[in-house]
Amino acid sequence: MAQCVQFVEEFVQDSFVPMVAVLCSEEAERATRKNNLNFTELLRPFCRLTSEGHIRDPNNQLQVVKNLRICVNNVMTNPNTASAALSPAQRRLLNEVVLSCQPQEGAVTNVITAGDYNLNFNDHSLKASTPWYSAWREALLEVSTSQHYTATTPWFKAYRENFLQTMPASDHEFLNHYLACLLVVSSTEAVPVEQFLKLSQEQHRIQHSGEYTNPKWFIPNTLKYYVLLHDMSEGDEQRADVLYEDMKQRYGAQGCYLLKINSRASSTAEDEQIPDPWSQYLHRNNLQNQDMLDDLAVNNAAVESSISTAEVDSLQSTEKDGVSNSLESHPLQLDEGSGMGALHTLSAANTDVKKGARDPESTAGGAGSHGVCLTLNDHDHIRQFIQEFTFRGLLPHIEKNIRQLNDQLVSRKGLSRSLFTATKKWFGGGKGPEKSVHEPKSTCGLLYPPEAPELQIRKMADLCFLVQHYELAYSCYHTAKKDFLSDQAMLYAAGALEMAAVSAFLHAGAARSYPAHYMDTAIQTYRDVCKNMVLAERCTLLSAEILKSQGKYSEAATLLIKMTSEDSDLRSALLLEQAAHCFINMRNPMVRKFAFHMILAGHRFSKAGQRRHALRCYCQAMQVYKERGWALAEDHINFTIGRQSFTLRQPENAVLAFKQILTNDSRQMATQQAAFLREYLYVYKSVMGEKEASLPMLPLPCIHSSATRVYFGHERRLAEGEKQAATHVSLDQDYDQDLAAMWCHLEEQLVASANRGTVPVNFQQTQCCLNSQTDNLRHPLAVVEEPMIVELTFRNPLKVSLALSNLSLLWRFTPDAASPSKEKMPEEFMGETITNEETLALGMTQKDDIVTTETIPNFHIGPEETKTARLRLLPHRTGQLNIVGVVYNLAEASSGETAPSTDSQQTANLMVVRGKQDLMIQGPRLNQTKEDKMLVRHGPDRRLDPIITPNMPLMEVFFLHFPTALLCGEIRKAYVEFCNVSSVALSGLRVASTHPDFFTFGSQATTPVTPLSPTSAKNCSAYKTLATVNQPGSVAFEVLVSAEDFSQLSTVVEIPIEGNVLEPGESTQLPLWLRGPDQEGVHEINFLFYYESVEKGTKISHRVLRHTVFICASRSLSVQASASRSSVPPHHCQDDKGCSGTLVVIDVENINTSESGVREFHIVQVSSSSQHWQLHKCINPARDKDCKLTSRERAKLCFRAKRCKPHQVTSGGMEKYTFADLNLGHERIVSSSTPCGDFFFHCCRTTESQRADVESSRTSSSSKSQDPSEDKASDLNNIVKKCNELDLNIIVIWKAFVVEDNKQLILEGQLHVALQTIGKEATSLTPKEEAQEMVLLKFKSEQPPPVVVPSAELSQLIKTNLHYPETYTHPFVQNSLCLVPVTLTLSNCSPAHVDIIVDLRHKSTSPESLEVHNSFNWVGQTQYKLQLRPEEVLCLTLQACFIQAGVYNLNTPRVFAKPAEQGTMCETSQQTSSPALIIINNA
Repeated sequence: MAQCVQFVEEFVQDSFVPMVAVLCSEEAERATRKNNLNFTELLRPFCRLTSEGHIRDPNNQLQVVKNLRICVNNVMTNPNTASAALSPAQRRLLNEVVLSCQPQEGAVTNVITAGDYNLNFNDHSLKASTPWYSAWREALLEVSTSQHYTATTPWFKAYRENFLQTMPASDHEFLNHYLACLLVVSSTEAVPVEQFLKLSQEQHRIQHSGEYTNPKWFIPNTLKYYVLLHDMSEGDEQRADVLYEDMKQRYGAQGCYLLKINSRASSTAEDEQIPDPWSQYLHRNNLQNQDMLDDLAVNNAAVESSISTAEVDSLQSTEKDGVSNSLESHPLQLDEGSGMGALHTLSAANTDVKKGARDPESTAGGAGSHGVCLTLNDHDHIRQFIQEFTFRGLLPHIEKNIRQLNDQLVSRKGLSRSLFTATKKWFGGGKGPEKSVHEPKSTCGLLYPPEAPELQIRKMADLCFLVQHYELAYSCYHTAKKDFLSDQAMLYAAGALEMAAVSAFLHAGAARSYPAHYMDTAIQTYRDVCKNMVLAERCTLLSAEILKSQGKYSEAATLLIKMTSEDSDLRSALLLEQAAHCFINMRNPMVRKFAFHMILAGHRFSKAGQRRHALRCYCQAMQVYKERGWALAEDHINFTIGRQSFTLRQPENAVLAFKQILTNDSRQMATQQAAFLREYLYVYKSVMGEKEASLPMLPLPCIHSSATRVYFGHERRLAEGEKQAATHVSLDQDYDQDLAAMWCHLEEQLVASANRGTVPVNFQQTQCCLNSQTDNLRHPLAVVEEPMIVELTFRNPLKVSLALSNLSLLWRFTPDAASPSKEKMPEEFMGETITNEETLALGMTQKDDIVTTETIPNFHIGPEETKTARLRLLPHRTGQLNIVGVVYNLAEASSGETAPSTDSQQTANLMVVRGKQDLMIQGPRLNQTKEDKMLVRHGPDRRLDPIITPNMPLMEVFFLHFPTALLCGEIRKAYVEFCNVSSVALSGLRVASTHPDFFTFGSQATTPVTPLSPTSAKNCSAYKTLATVNQPGSVAFEVLVSAEDFSQLSTVVEIPIEGNVLEPGESTQLPLWLRGPDQEGVHEINFLFYYESVEKGTKISHRVLRHTVFICASRSLSVQASASRSSVPPHHCQDDKGCSGTLVVIDVENINTSESGVREFHIVQVSSSSQHWQLHKCINPARDKDCKLTSRERAKLCFRAKRCKPHQVTSGGMEKYTFADLNLGHERIVSSSTPCGDFFFHCCRTTESQRADVESSRTSSSSKSQDPSEDKASDLNNIVKKCNELDLNIIVIWKAFVVEDNKQLILEGQLHVALQTIGKEATSLTPKEEAQEMVLLKFKSEQPPPVVVPSAELSQLIKTNLHYPETYTHPFVQNSLCLVPVTLTLSNCSPAHVDIIVDLRHKSTSPESLEVHNSFNWVGQTQYKLQLRPEEVLCLTLQACFIQAGVYNLNTPRVFAKPAEQGTMCETSQQTSSPALIIINNA
């Protein structure tokens, strides 16, 4: 690429150097062949002069010649004339030059920063796609503003130099014509003078006979320089000196030279290590040194194709030998100081390789090292010889010819002054030369004879240019250009314009800037007018370097792009690459243009057979397109990189490139993606053919590692006949955080129950299914001989189907040293980590004795489909298991073929590759410490790293006759079966549920005898029934039951199995009673079964089994009950004198809808259960049948309740419940046995817990008050509350007749109503929660309401009854006053002493009293002050006085009552009761 300005000047100078021919005798050639060199090759490393030379111009001004280089070539006679295009041999040479110069491996990275791009020219970002990448050393270098650097391209320099050196000589210019001829004769010749004469005559014949058009000679009088070559190892040195003295006498001291070489014998060559300066200068294929007459008939296309083919054939040998390190400028370092002397192209290694493959008859260089017979003194002799020849022979010869040509031109043209004096006008200013050329009449123009003045001017200009007299050269070129244009000699004019521009650039003191338009005109003329692409290319190469040295990268890039054409892919590729580098080196880098032109260059390199360079171009362009949204461009580049890498026998890199295409979300069409996939599979297959023992990573399909789920344990068995298996946990269930918390709460209850009420500190929730939302910080515990199922989520990003086969898991297993089964384990496995990767890779038998690995034979994934696969492992040993990946065969799914033929099956098998993907799950981000919050840290996720523990019990649960729909309160009997399917006994069987009132296993003391294997539930009652005869007015059957008989009243239920142990393989079946929920709707009911191993101290302390059912509850009956005190006085009670009369009214309504098929309900029994009260008898029993209710019918039942006997309450010192049964039919259901009693106690526990919550809230709120008046009010409330407490629980047992499938079924159930307070109604329906109504926002707290004495409640302290005759006959005629005795009964209903005041002076003003037509008076004592003890009954005898007949209301006494030690009296509610009417008749 571009160097600094001084290096560009060197390059341009070295492009045009004096040409010197060589003619050697056979003896001289033999002497040089001892060093594996011919004479021209011997001189080549020393052709650059290290000292300055001088000449004088026609004006006798001294000119300094610096850093001059000469070119020495053998004289090759070739009848070929100059052509407008390169010959096939030249094209092949240039192709091989570029092919041989490749980037070196392990080079320091050259980074160019362009905007937000960092372009690495030993690319790190494309490590997967760069074949020559070996190491990464980041070296970020800033782009300098004064000197522009870029990535070095030694292949372009090598091409450029070889192109300039192999250009055919042309008649319109003389720069590459020979100026002199070296005649070389050995001192061993018998008569060296005769040999000199022969060689001189041969040179004269070649130049002047006209037989040969090549080589071309600069001037007719060519300088002949006579060289006597003396071999120090053979010849006589004295004889050589004598011969040299004779030569000086004959040819002059400035025309001859004695060169002594071979100062040491070849036998001693191995003793000393002499530098070898020839290796880097030896061309592998030099046109001047080869006989290529047989190649001339080959056309260009054939050469291009042969080059491409030969390149591929020679790749292996090139890669084996490597790339030589002898290049002075490293191809991937910044080109800061290398001169053109180090840019001769090919290394010796590649030279030998190519020579053996292509040109066995090459004369350049033989086997072994070069210069083996030369010492360092010999090197100095050769260097001195070149200097002497140049300074004493060549430069004076050129100076003399310049003077002669100047004199001839002045005399012929008649100029008044020399050309040199006129140059100041042209260089100093004035009118500039024309910038364009009109189209000439002929394409080639005329041809000048050799003696034409125009050619003499051109010849003089070329001579001045070669000796660095650029000022005089420019004036001559400028003059010649005008003459050529006036004569329409376009080829000559273009050449003059080209060299005038170069001379102007090289002339350091010129005031005029570089005339780039001269070059543009010359290139246009060469290309479009003369059709000479060779000269146009040379002109482009020179102009581009000059423009780049001046920082005009845009103009240089435009110039280079214009020279691209279809006639040469290699030239177009190199120029496009250089144009791309121009874009990246601009002040504002054009990065995308760089990438685009690198892609074009890579394409042309590929067409030219330069696959390595094509690959490099695509890799560098990829840096721009990668990860910037250019998806299609990325796919194209990766696809090309993959193909080129595979062609270059680099299948690993090809696999990585194709992997990039398949990994990214591609926007390609389905057909294109299918092609990509086929290419990848084919390349991958070739890679795997070499490495069968390893499993490489596959890019498809994508695995969502975080979505991986792991299930531990057997998959549940489905229903078997009438059996329904427990749901437990399965991979089909979605994870719910709330449900997980609920299960954890249930498990904590079970663990606390098993550990005396406390949860252990090391408690861990049992997790059978692990996913991304569970706690995976600890190693999960799995059980030996129990399977693990790993669910993987695959995603196919392509639009074509994928066929996976033989899909299985990769695992690594470390056996447990303390394993009880270590005697069975092979010794080679003990203490070592075992894996199944090798067996899966080689297709061997898997290690089923350690872990059985399930294989999915076929797994098809559709286009862009996400699909899960479940893979199973069965561990047989205890230890640490790590699931590390998944292995499978990948192929493209064949579309539309269900049964392929044998041939297609074989083809498909060829396109199947085997590989793996690792399972790496990233844990949750840590956010605990400050460092965690500042950094991005993730915790471990160990869901794929289970610890295999010894055997544990495993239980399965089955349900029989388990319903899915129930009526509210319906009782259904089902069966549950527990099976121990493991080899270890289990114990401690418990169950917890979210609805403990839904089921019961019954109490062993009260459970009725049931068959172990029920066959049908039809007409089979779940209750314990007794046949009775229902008589009107019969009293209730009473049973006294202790609450301890129903021991399962906690939230955790111990399941009563025989012996509390279930042995391995055994099963047991227990009855289970269910009761429909009281609220209609669908209820989710969860059971959690708990069990332990008989063996203690295991890693897994317990195991659980989940079961979830959904019960649809539909409405049945609505029961409303209320209690009130009876107005009948206690001493009128016939049954029990201690009975205080309380009436219980039960209102039953059928609220069932007709959809459930229930025809009618029968109220078969009403029972009560309480510690203090019981139902005594039914007041309005049905005459012959139980109570029937059809849809929306209501029935009212009235019962009398009484208190329980005192001895029943306190007997035994424990809680006793009195169950009273009042059957309305002919069967009595024992309510105190299972299941009626169990569900009653369940309901009581639920009601009491709700009531306790309310009481605790009241207590907490009342505890805040400290006012004495509030304390008195609370005491009064307690007294009133105790007075009105009832605590009577009503159990309504019903039967429903249902028609299903033309069969009538009888359903039964029970509803509970808890009567707590007299006068308050209770219902069996649970109230639904209503939405809270919107209330106004209050900004000020309200004042607490004043304490109001609850008069309504206090009025219930005393119950009053008036007893009197309904009619009374009195003869008013005889006696005007009628006295009637009336008894007032006062009953204390409270448990405290009550003060009573009875006032008879009250005259009623109530509307009921006013309806009575006359009034009466009480006679006798009109006020009583009494005190009643708790539960005391007192009778007062009163007298009412009537003065006339009529109907009177006797309910006029006012009764005031208050608890003792209270200051406020309150009137009883007797006044507001119904009037007590008496009829007074007149006798």
